[in-house]
Amino acid sequence: MHTILFLLALAIYVMGWVAAAHAALTARTSQGAIAWAVSLAFLPFFALVPYALFGRSHFGRYVDAHRTQNRKFREISKQIDLNNDFSISSDALTIPDLTALKALIELTHAPFSSGNSVQLLVDGSETFPALFAAIATATRYVVVQYYIVADDGLGRKLMECLLKKAREGVSVYFLVDGFGSHLLPDAYLAELRAAGVSAHRFLRPRRRANRFQLNFRNHRKIVVVDGEQAFIGGLNVSDQYLGLKPPMSPWRDTHIQIRGPAVASIQLAFIEDWYWATHDIPALSWKPAPSPDNIRCQIIASGPADEYETCVLFFVQAINSAMHRIWIATPFYVPDEAVFVALKLAALRGVDVRLLVPARAECLMHLITTLYAHEAVRSGFMVYQYQPGFMHQKVVLVDDQISAVGSANLDNRSLRLNFEIIALIVDREFASRVEAMLLEDFTRAIPIQPHDYDHVSLLYRLGMQTSRLFAPIL
Repeated sequence: MHTILFLLALAIYVMGWVAAAHAALTARTSQGAIAWAVSLAFLPFFALVPYALFGRSHFGRYVDAHRTQNRKFREISKQIDLNNDFSISSDALTIPDLTALKALIELTHAPFSSGNSVQLLVDGSETFPALFAAIATATRYVVVQYYIVADDGLGRKLMECLLKKAREGVSVYFLVDGFGSHLLPDAYLAELRAAGVSAHRFLRPRRRANRFQLNFRNHRKIVVVDGEQAFIGGLNVSDQYLGLKPPMSPWRDTHIQIRGPAVASIQLAFIEDWYWATHDIPALSWKPAPSPDNIRCQIIASGPADEYETCVLFFVQAINSAMHRIWIATPFYVPDEAVFVALKLAALRGVDVRLLVPARAECLMHLITTLYAHEAVRSGFMVYQYQPGFMHQKVVLVDDQISAVGSANLDNRSLRLNFEIIALIVDREFASRVEAMLLEDFTRAIPIQPHDYDHVSLLYRLGMQTSRLFAPIL
């Protein structure tokens, strides 16, 4: 028996060292390479299974395949007109407080458009009534894409809305992520398909052994109605997002409703994902009517196959452009080194740097977020822990007229591994609404003080520091 146990342990250590070498050769960042290699080499009993789930397995092939698909997609998408009458080129951004945004146009090749209206939707209580009301008005088509759709009360209500539209002859396109919605039964999709809805899963692994591969996930939340209005933000479709599932309730989140030319850019992000999943491009409208509100927007769609690390560079550029304020609300604060350095430099030059994070979260992510939050406070930031429930919104406020709402968390998975979508909004009135919303959130949060870390128990500190080893790979 002892011999068998010894040989088993030896085999696990050998596999750990082999996996460590693989991680060192294939990890996307030096931090990720070090984290994986060290944990696999010295803690293989704990690290081998997470590496199988979180690691780079087949990721290079996913990227190559997606880039190949993107090249095909770009050829096909030349037929698409993004309503250039309302596009703003980087050369046209001559207003001093907008010149810093030129880099984002060059980075994403996405138009910066005028003629939009944007409505701020706070929590599920505002978001889902507006969303269902918009779907009810559809006469041509409805686009629905989510990371998570649950077969519960809210998920069934969404299904009922889509079935009603499909029976009226409206084209309905439904796309869910294969991992995020792995609990969504096939019967749910079958019921939609039976009514004429075109329903698919994004990147569902074909092999059972790889069904929980976490890389290359589609974390976007998109609804488009008739090409005229769209919804994006942090809310998925589940009763949990209505605050109906303790202990994470009440649920705090933010979504937005957009009308105008920016809707075309949101559709473009959707049909790229749809083409990847189906090899088909649906017939959509590309001439949304402009809004008299004339809000300027850019839609930033990012993903792991981007030529540059779009999401990282967006956050760095947003932070660097701040003159007197940068406020960020994120459920997971596990910053990239470049983002952390940018935040520290902003604090050093006198910018009001504030982070809003949840006081409650998933165990491992909460440990890591709390550790980085303490480091942020020692670096001169203000970090607030939201108290009433789980805070899931992804919101950025820069100075007095630039804000962003989307699906991206401030962690490595959103920055580098997921498909995300963010609306960058330049408008003083909208920014003031975002400011009022965040100020209300701060009143429900407790600021972390520089000396608070000194009162953390030794066991909890050990847990935080140990969890830090996994920060680059989560």
